[in-house]
Amino acid sequence: MHLSPRTFPVRCSPSAAAAAHFAFSCFVQSRMDVKPCALSGDGSAPLTSAARAPPRHVHVSGEDGDAAAKGGPVSPQEWRGWGCASPVPAVVTEVIEDLKLLEEDMDAPLSFGGKGGKLQGEFKVKEDKKHRAKYQALGDSEKKLQFFAARQIACRLLGSRNYLCQKCWLPMEDCMCSKVLPCSLWHGMRFWVYMHPKDFLRQNNTGKLLWQLFGVQAATLCLFGVAEDEEIMWNTFKLAGKSRVWCLYPNKSALTESVQDTFSRAQFQSERASITEKNEDRILNFVLIDGTWSNSAAMFRRLKEQAKIVWGEDDLPCISLATGASAMHKLRPQPSWDRTCTAAAAIALMSELQAVPDFSSYGLDKQAEAVEDALQVLLEALTARRLRMGRSITRKVRHTSDIC
Repeated sequence: MHLSPRTFPVRCSPSAAAAAHFAFSCFVQSRMDVKPCALSGDGSAPLTSAARAPPRHVHVSGEDGDAAAKGGPVSPQEWRGWGCASPVPAVVTEVIEDLKLLEEDMDAPLSFGGKGGKLQGEFKVKEDKKHRAKYQALGDSEKKLQFFAARQIACRLLGSRNYLCQKCWLPMEDCMCSKVLPCSLWHGMRFWVYMHPKDFLRQNNTGKLLWQLFGVQAATLCLFGVAEDEEIMWNTFKLAGKSRVWCLYPNKSALTESVQDTFSRAQFQSERASITEKNEDRILNFVLIDGTWSNSAAMFRRLKEQAKIVWGEDDLPCISLATGASAMHKLRPQPSWDRTCTAAAAIALMSELQAVPDFSSYGLDKQAEAVEDALQVLLEALTARRLRMGRSITRKVRHTSDIC
């Protein structure tokens, strides 16, 4: 990993702050410590996730009167409501239609529940067999990826209807929207939250905070493997040019530069006028990889492959940041202290840009503080929910060897 002496003001404990000199890869480790501590009624056995969260039954055909389903499997309005900026993906619609046919064959509604809100019961068994057969029949690797992504998204979307708040992705009874105050991001920069489908609609995802605060035009969701999303992102990058696109993914195999080195160059000083005039082609684009650590490498490879198609070379510019421990470290495990959540990565970037003289007048420190406040609200909401459901709020210690 690349080391950096810079730090930024994340509110954390002294012990966590000791790790602030590690560079990091900025995508979210989404698995929470979910060891149950609540017991069953007779006290003899721990409750499972499914026992704590009763199954949710969904009619894809809309027979239950669900307004979201009446206008079709997924309406454009519903799709945008979850934070998406693209049209409804065609493959997602196709998967939902397949689920509808299977539902009609079984004459029973879909059942979701348990960890991750997955399909349950006999429906899950039959759907899984059908899915595997269709997946194997797809010879093209790109089509396989798109189908995999669409299936993940479709099931999560259907299982979340009338259960999760569309804005904060928390259960309705735990909605935190009233505690989050939207604000404007400096018009000269734009975040792209490049999210793995398995992180879509995850309650503890932090990338969602960016568009909840700044809006989808300033912080845009791009789902990995969804052609419509990736096309929008790369069309924007083509117009901007390679010199105005960065990925916050420093690792041993990627060449990285610090924020100070990158944005103190003469080329950015000479182009400040175009940014000040709100020239959209000159906006600085930052890609935040939002997925588990095990999925991140494939996501980064895909970005590099597309960069080679667009620009003729796959050395996608990467920026290294200095970071302290995210507030989410208190609740969920991370492989090491130098790896943090998506929201904390955005905080680090804005804080370090604020320290560059040419960017000091854009109020990025205040915008970073707004993200930090929203992250604390999310942590409190998740903690309260887990306590109410009898879950542990102590994360596993996995990285003591990484702390000096």
